[in-house]
Amino acid sequence: MTSPIVIVGGGFAGLYTALELARRPGHPPLLLVEPRDRFVFLPFLYERLSGELPLWQMAPRYDALLAGHGIGWQRSRVAAVEPETAQLLLDSGQRLSYSQLVLATGAKPDSFGIPGVEEHALRFHSLEDVESLKAQLPNIRERVAVVGAGPSGVELACKLADLLRGQASVEVIERGERCLPHAKAFNRSQAELALQQRDVRLRCQCKVQAIEPGLLKLENEQEQSSTLSVDAVIWTAGQRTALPAGSLLTDARGRLRCHANLQSECDKRIFSLGDAAAIPHDPELPATAQVAFQQAQLLARNLLLARDEQPLEDFKWKDLGEMLSLGIGDATLTGMGLTLAGSSAYQLRRWTYLTRLPGCRLPLQVAAGWLSAPRQ
Repeated sequence: MTSPIVIVGGGFAGLYTALELARRPGHPPLLLVEPRDRFVFLPFLYERLSGELPLWQMAPRYDALLAGHGIGWQRSRVAAVEPETAQLLLDSGQRLSYSQLVLATGAKPDSFGIPGVEEHALRFHSLEDVESLKAQLPNIRERVAVVGAGPSGVELACKLADLLRGQASVEVIERGERCLPHAKAFNRSQAELALQQRDVRLRCQCKVQAIEPGLLKLENEQEQSSTLSVDAVIWTAGQRTALPAGSLLTDARGRLRCHANLQSECDKRIFSLGDAAAIPHDPELPATAQVAFQQAQLLARNLLLARDEQPLEDFKWKDLGEMLSLGIGDATLTGMGLTLAGSSAYQLRRWTYLTRLPGCRLPLQVAAGWLSAPRQ
């Protein structure tokens, strides 16, 4: 029996690659290896926290998503890649053979070795993180600190301020000179306004030295130390690649080194995309779902071209714009020829993401749910 194309990781990059391959007539056997039972549409984590979306709309089950597509699912975690034998070692000790391998393991939060982050900080990267934070909200009475003023930190801070409704203050800690340094100018200005309107304090050029129970130790640009009393700290400051172990060629950030066609530099049978891949591109690609969507379409073609020993296509990034959630019922977007903020941007953001939900039935089901939901 022919070994399947094995796709490791069921996030945006991996799931959409599998679904793209499944649409190709006569595709080889496909196997998705993913330990979680639900696909999480990460841009909607904020709406899950605020209760604006039910679980089934933003985190459908894999068995429902893959049904009828001819994609196998191994609910396991990969411990190591063995390129010499074209096999994967699973946590269970089982080995899987592959004809081609796609590493789409994404990234996970990075503590940067700062004392106390692993032990005392909350994360906002998964459904479990959302539920942990929701459970903490009634206990936040004085102050909550969000570390990192990138998109995740800013979006989360706005949602928290709306949810807490003055029950406690929200502060954002950023080591850089300003929030959202890579954002579109219009979106950055709207985000700064949204933070001001919600009385969210933004502390820029401020580094975290350590986190202790109820305490955040900081250092400003003059290297002066201070402490901040907190009920909770939520860490959104950075991510690191989550590749499995193995004799793989990686860059300084731990990403698999690939050619522009997404094929690895170390083995022609191995490919990667999304946050797990380092490909030559100027400027550097943003770590967004939008990149994963576009790469998945190309990779599905290139995997089949490689099997037929045909020339592969290079990835060409098309910037389709940028959208940010800025609180309950509020958002900003730049793209599609538009600059828009407020409730209209919020609705357009939801509908834009609706078209990206995986599977052919789910978007229609979600649309029906939105249309039938009472207006707030």
